[in-house]
Amino acid sequence: MAPGAEASRARLRRFAWLLDSSIPLPGGFSIGLDGLIGLVPGIGDVLGACLSSYIIAEAARAGAPAGVLARMGLNVAIETVVGAIPVLGDLFDFAFKANVRNVALMDRLAADPQRTRVRSAWVVAGVVAVLLLLLLLALALVVEILQLLWARVTV
Repeated sequence: MAPGAEASRARLRRFAWLLDSSIPLPGGFSIGLDGLIGLVPGIGDVLGACLSSYIIAEAARAGAPAGVLARMGLNVAIETVVGAIPVLGDLFDFAFKANVRNVALMDRLAADPQRTRVRSAWVVAGVVAVLLLLLLLALALVVEILQLLWARVTV
């Protein structure tokens, strides 16, 4: 571990806590500034993603492998895209806590680098496979619709 790596991760843990869990709510729940910023229509989720990207940039600077960085990016992308949905997305944003997940991923990388690399590669591969499947299904749907339209036009 590089000198200062633990101090850097502690700083990032604090930043993630501020973004995801710093505001206690009744019932033992907590939300953070990221969720509140996400409530601002239009730019809130984009600004939240920019703040979340700082953690990914610091992980890259610390030498995290590409698969782990991709997994961290997926966490932020999921939170940003789903968070953009009015009301339900905001609730998801409060609960998903991508920043805390990403710092925990950095901690797991420090504790067990090989296992974290392998698990991250599988997660990224799984997401890519699902996205490719969805793309193929969308393409098949477009082809089917075009065939139906062509049949209507040529009758």
